[in-house]
Amino acid sequence: MSRHVSPQDVLNALKVVKDPDLGRDIVTLGFVKDLEVGDSRVSLTLQLTTPACPARDQLEAQVRDAITALGFAKVDVRVTAQAAPQSPGHALIPQVRSTIAIASGKGGVGKSTVAANLAVSLQRSGAKVGLMDTDLYGPSVPILMGADEGPQVVEGKIEPPVEYGVKLISMAYFLPKDEAVIWRGPMLHKTIHQFLGEVRWGELDYLLMDLPPGTGDIQLSLSQTIPLTGAVIVSTPQDLALTVASKAIAMFQKLNVPILGIVENMSYYQCPQCGHREEIFGHGGAREAARRLNYPFLGEIPLDPSIRSQSDDGKPVALDDSTTYGKAFRDVAGALAAEISKAAYKAPADIQIE
Repeated sequence: MSRHVSPQDVLNALKVVKDPDLGRDIVTLGFVKDLEVGDSRVSLTLQLTTPACPARDQLEAQVRDAITALGFAKVDVRVTAQAAPQSPGHALIPQVRSTIAIASGKGGVGKSTVAANLAVSLQRSGAKVGLMDTDLYGPSVPILMGADEGPQVVEGKIEPPVEYGVKLISMAYFLPKDEAVIWRGPMLHKTIHQFLGEVRWGELDYLLMDLPPGTGDIQLSLSQTIPLTGAVIVSTPQDLALTVASKAIAMFQKLNVPILGIVENMSYYQCPQCGHREEIFGHGGAREAARRLNYPFLGEIPLDPSIRSQSDDGKPVALDDSTTYGKAFRDVAGALAAEISKAAYKAPADIQIE
């Protein structure tokens, strides 16, 4: 190298690299950690705000390019992630960083399927994920996740089963098969409280909560028990579903729960033989609703028989993101993670230079 390059020179060079979601450079955001500068080598840690960052590879490449341009022969970049907590840890779930309600205004839109596959997609990105089935009237998460073995009690706490790396809890584990839940509000509230405070969730980046359809007691109890990071609204493209979904949005607005985005499920069907695309329930309605309401549109999930068959078999399609529908869930999970990062952003810590 023709001149000595200081750590500050490297930081100045890295200010051209911006996080596309947060809109600020990685130095100001505090993403650059453990910076070491030698005669011909630079090493650093790039600490992102979420393991599911959709721009991870892009940011790493830009960091390498910016440092190489200074004349260094070797650049060692370690990419890690530390999801920022939305608020000081709640006493019931002190180690859970983000809590996300997956909701819909009406049943039949595939909300639980979306919740299960988003949980798997986030886990596959490297995040620590839990999935709480709060649909006490029609719990389906154990079926969708192939979780036949129920929880165990360890030292007075419920140890949740783990499937595909995701911790699970559901009312289905505590009811005889085919028995209906006929409870009033206080019992529902008590169950939600137990699912949060008596389950050994441990450290989680994301706790997804599959809510029942509508705007009833469970939604109210959950929102009043813990501070929610936000809600994801699942809808099909048709006008009826979107009209009812707007009621779920209005409920969360009244409860001061941020809307993280809208997902359009059953967005279209593409024939695997001829490739013809059929928009059975219409198309683009959820995207237009998100634009009109000024909420993020997280993406669209196609209608495909494989999603139904694999869900019945307890094998989330998000396990294979080489398929159209698997990639769709991965993209929606990345978009959700980006929105959570925006909501969670705090003033960055001081950059560590060694």
